[in-house]
Amino acid sequence: MRLTMMTDYAMRLLMYVSRHPDRLCTIAEVARAYDISEAHLMKVTHQLGLNGWIETVRGKGGGMRLAHSPERINLGAVVRSMESDFQITECFGVANQCSLTGSCRLTGIVDEALQSFLRSFDTYTLADIIPPTSGGTTTGINERPLTRLNRPRAA
Repeated sequence: MRLTMMTDYAMRLLMYVSRHPDRLCTIAEVARAYDISEAHLMKVTHQLGLNGWIETVRGKGGGMRLAHSPERINLGAVVRSMESDFQITECFGVANQCSLTGSCRLTGIVDEALQSFLRSFDTYTLADIIPPTSGGTTTGINERPLTRLNRPRAA
């Protein structure tokens, strides 16, 4: 299973903003920090704001901040709010034309796998994935080892 770039960027943006709770962060600074297009981040910011994960302030001196404490932002809920669909196979789609529909047991297995995937995200909050500061600590949050999330970017 694979998450879209929008969800990946949403997680990065939330992590960045969570590390700066004392001020508003801008799209430009997040884009520089993660080498991401500002245009993509504008869409992500808009979606995160619509879903209530961040608050945005327009105008000069504006920016964004978390709408809730990191401990209250569930990763499963963020993933569900950012992903447009979870059509893993044709039978999950609206325009399903699979000739096996109704007699295929694979659909149930794929759905079970999808639900397990999402339940795994449900067990974590933003607080669990906040990167350490330059001093090696987070903002006082107890870290879980999440080495899978720290893999290098693909070239």
